[in-house]
Amino acid sequence: MLQKIYDSLLTLTYPQACQICQNSVENSSDGVACRACWKKTRIFFGEETLCHKCGAFLQAKPSNFQTFCHHCDEHFYDAACAVGSYEHALSASVLHLKRETFVAKRLKKLFVSRFQNSAFQDTTKVVPVPLSKKRFLERGFNQAAILAKILSEQTGVALDEQSLARRVHTPMHRVGMDNKARATSVKNAFEVKRAKFIEGETILLVDDVFTSGATVSSCAKVLKENGARRVYILTLARAV
Repeated sequence: MLQKIYDSLLTLTYPQACQICQNSVENSSDGVACRACWKKTRIFFGEETLCHKCGAFLQAKPSNFQTFCHHCDEHFYDAACAVGSYEHALSASVLHLKRETFVAKRLKKLFVSRFQNSAFQDTTKVVPVPLSKKRFLERGFNQAAILAKILSEQTGVALDEQSLARRVHTPMHRVGMDNKARATSVKNAFEVKRAKFIEGETILLVDDVFTSGATVSSCAKVLKENGARRVYILTLARAV
């Protein structure tokens, strides 16, 4: 009841425009998108068919057997999943997270729930995809680390922000880059600084968006080379 009163007063006295359609955001827990734009966003609730390995959306109806897209056959992680498609409310939320450290209540709930309903329950460590020192200084924070910390706090799985590092600064992936170019840009970009904290662990690697899978695959490769038993991927959004 108090939340409803607060939201009503907020809408009247300090209306926030939806970053997609510019209508008012009715509920503060929805973050930067209104209720209508959240409804338009494809969230993965298990009623669709996704690639069993990389989590790519394949069709709107469920399948009775494991289905693979085969674009991810050479990737080094074991499996990946996301909250939903990179569109509407999720894309706006991801872009906002690159600018601000605030994560709305709805986004937190969806992110934690996606993990809890995944097949990743043997995870022993949560590791964020690291930024380069240059990018960290530019942004002031690592959005993947914010998400990883939220998940660790909500689930009790240990958080490790120190063992995986980015060796070199790599350029931002541009729209239109093909998968080969993306893979080349992050080849040998990561390193494990504390192998003893990785050996024998089942790692949940956290990032904001899964696009081609090149970045997380490169991370998974170096983690496995340093003794990780398995590497799973969890992101807020999955590029269409």
